[in-house]
Amino acid sequence: MLGRTHGQAAVPITFGLKVAVFASEVARQRERMRQATPRIVVGKMSGAVGTGAAFGPQALEIQTSVMTELGIGFEEAATQVVGRDRHAEFIGILANLAASLEKFCTEVRNLQRTEIAEVAEAFEGKSQVGSSTMAQKENPVASENVCSLARIVRSLVTPALENVPLWHERDLTNSAAERILIPHACVLIDEMMAKTTEIFRTLRVFPDRMKANLEATQGQVMAEAVMMALVAKGLGRQEAHKLVRDAAQNARTKGIHLREALLAEARISKLLSKGEIETAMDPTAYLGQSVSIIDATLKRLR
Repeated sequence: MLGRTHGQAAVPITFGLKVAVFASEVARQRERMRQATPRIVVGKMSGAVGTGAAFGPQALEIQTSVMTELGIGFEEAATQVVGRDRHAEFIGILANLAASLEKFCTEVRNLQRTEIAEVAEAFEGKSQVGSSTMAQKENPVASENVCSLARIVRSLVTPALENVPLWHERDLTNSAAERILIPHACVLIDEMMAKTTEIFRTLRVFPDRMKANLEATQGQVMAEAVMMALVAKGLGRQEAHKLVRDAAQNARTKGIHLREALLAEARISKLLSKGEIETAMDPTAYLGQSVSIIDATLKRLR
């Protein structure tokens, strides 16, 4: 399929590599949560300002015993409350995850555009309605929902950070906000994860459309491959770049295939035979280490 940068056709990629990138990102998010858990899941039982005075000489033993019974860590040095930097880290991790989920679903939305149409969310033809007036539509509504909720989760980072600087050993400026932001962040992330999982589990992928979009560029996406083939023949990279760039612009201006423009350029055809140009113009031969990267990613994650 087309790889795209700046919204423009770049060089060929595979859909598998695109999803491997997503899978690796999910794995990092899981690892962040695992690593942060000991810092986040803690309690304290050391009195009104953290001294433990009311519990007597066994105060620390009491705190350790209670937290062990609860199966959580304890705040070694606390005020009246557990440090809100811990809560802020938790919300920050969820916001980061929300950004990743929005990234994945934004890609689905873009690839489902009518003019691209390379993937699409599942659509129940017998019962699902795409639009109340435009009967032909199949909208990526689940992906749009995830993207919408992601904005809410990310917006919770600011109040979580604002809750960190309490006055002295504590005040209540964190309390009302936390009753909203912590449960909301958890509930929304849970919903977003469930939706995103279902989107990718049932995603429709259209290889023929991917091929058609590649071919619609009339070879333009293979310009880099031709440039590298010229370099392999001993031509300087900058000179090779200029030759191929001029040929690509000429092809676009005339509305012809890049192959024709390359063959018409004597300085290129002198170095590359017609067969070598054909080989360089083959997208399936310019996928680099895509398969190895995908296999290594799957092996690691499994």
